[in-house]
Amino acid sequence: MKVTDLYNLFEANNLFTKELRLDRNEYLSTSGAIDTDIYFIKEGSLKIYVVNDDEEQIIRFGYQNNIIASLDSFLSEKPSDFYIQAIKKTTVKIISKADFMAFLNSDPGYLKLWITILEDMVLQQMEREKDLLITSPKERYQRALKRSPQLFQEIPNKHIASYLRMKPETLSRLKKS
Repeated sequence: MKVTDLYNLFEANNLFTKELRLDRNEYLSTSGAIDTDIYFIKEGSLKIYVVNDDEEQIIRFGYQNNIIASLDSFLSEKPSDFYIQAIKKTTVKIISKADFMAFLNSDPGYLKLWITILEDMVLQQMEREKDLLITSPKERYQRALKRSPQLFQEIPNKHIASYLRMKPETLSRLKKS
């Protein structure tokens, strides 16, 4: 199922409880907060990161037509370890966990769809872990470019460099070569 089909399905079932506009650098969610909502990005882009030794470690991006959540908090209903922050002006539509769970339980096909989404997220995370195990910055860059060309159109280089665990200068040099 395409993301636009998913959006239309959520819209048809009145799952979006509200819409939120974020300015550049505004937080959608912060570490230590319980966040059990799911967000559909109508426009803009967001980053999910943790802070380690006072340094941002970006683990994921979301941009237009993506679904994003503090998945650790959504699933456990405990405080999240992650920050979600707007990279540029962003608009998200919000689905509460209660509404989402009621939706899933209303039709076995919807539950199957959710499992497919979770499986896709697990596979993406496995790819991400492989990226981090590759020591060559060039290989990390090439894998990310092949897997997610939209990333390089939507996200500023300094954030991509953080995501790829390299200095912005290294990323710039790799993009030129």
